[in-house]
Amino acid sequence: MPETAASTDDDSRTEHLVTVLTTAFEDLMHADPDAFRVKFRKMAADPFAFYRGSATVFYADLADADDPWVTEQGSRVWIQGDLHAENFGTYLDSGGRLVFDVNDFDEAYLGHWTWDLQRFAASLALLGLRKALPDDAIADLTAMYARGYLDQVQHYTQVEDDTGWALTLDTAQGAVLDALHRAKLRTRVGLLDAETVVDGYRRRFTERRGVRRLEDGEREQACAAFDAYRTTLPGHGRDDVVFDVLDVVGKSGLGIGSAGLPAYSFLIEGFTQALDNDVILTMKQGNVAAPVLAVPETARQDRRFRHHGHRTALSQRALQAHADRFLGWTELDVRGDGPVGFVVSEYSPYEQDLEWDDITEPDEVAAVVEQLGRATAKIHCVSDVDSDSEIVDFSVEHAVAEGVGDRGDVFVAELVEFGRLYADRARRDHRLFVDAFRGGAFDAVTPTSSAPPAG
Repeated sequence: MPETAASTDDDSRTEHLVTVLTTAFEDLMHADPDAFRVKFRKMAADPFAFYRGSATVFYADLADADDPWVTEQGSRVWIQGDLHAENFGTYLDSGGRLVFDVNDFDEAYLGHWTWDLQRFAASLALLGLRKALPDDAIADLTAMYARGYLDQVQHYTQVEDDTGWALTLDTAQGAVLDALHRAKLRTRVGLLDAETVVDGYRRRFTERRGVRRLEDGEREQACAAFDAYRTTLPGHGRDDVVFDVLDVVGKSGLGIGSAGLPAYSFLIEGFTQALDNDVILTMKQGNVAAPVLAVPETARQDRRFRHHGHRTALSQRALQAHADRFLGWTELDVRGDGPVGFVVSEYSPYEQDLEWDDITEPDEVAAVVEQLGRATAKIHCVSDVDSDSEIVDFSVEHAVAEGVGDRGDVFVAELVEFGRLYADRARRDHRLFVDAFRGGAFDAVTPTSSAPPAG
């Protein structure tokens, strides 16, 4: 078959995909190829799954893109970094209030405020295609998300307190409110019963797949890292929490974006010595944030971050108005080649994702995406000069308003078009990625765990 321009373009794009993914994850691929084989199989499921697992590709594509909507200040805003439709959910804030908001900060970094919106717009287009929605319906939904964002930003320019608004049981609607209601029904003891057993009047983790017991040396190192983590909490820990470690295990399978990253689960005494008040904490290795690929080389070595665990924790504290009370960071030498950064947070019973499979009609999706646009504006605007973080020392809402000016309709139209075009690219990339993976293009991650039997 003669080579065509299309096949040449496919070959070039395939090489780009393999290079970007390998460069971003090479060390982790070699350290745990089985974990990446699982990740790649999940990414192969459909274009949306591929998009979720390939944020590095997205930012590599944005590296040289013109962005007329950001001012100098607007180019260094705290962003979530991997904002797609499935990275929103509920959590219990430090004041005890159930909130619906962004719930994943592994890729959070400093970058253009537009990047979060562009990544979400493409994910919404892919989600709409998965639901077989027509193009005009997807365009309307993306526009609704963008207008919700701009309207909420405008609200923040007119009020002094950026933390006052939130999606809660009192303000949320539709499927977002349903998620909050489901979260309210969950309990700490329910989570403990699912993850632990009581043995001799003391809880310990259940022995099951994905959980491994630690050798004495690794356990000592992990507990030492946990002790160091406590010093990173505000006030060096809360007086109402008993931090005695009851059990610790190694953990795997924390998500499509965490393949190959070592993690530990700690069971601590919690608020009292009663068995129903124990707390589960997750200590997970941080990794290079995907948006790093799109920032100038001079900004990639930011000395304000001790390591990626520190960066992840700082970003979450900035992006959430009232972050997890257990959120902190530490260091641990997991492979004998020097300490690396870990982020520590509570494995909360009150986390509940949207049930996107049950949100099928455009009017149902519309009610959700308008709220998600406002939630996106919230995380950007609470992370500025008015927050506890001193890294973004200006008003984000005014930087965004200055960048958009009176061209809101133009911005919305361009975001809709970006989402459509990048979703088309992601669909093509998904096909190329699957073929490349099946064909053995990734040296460290073979398509099967062993050679197939002969004959």
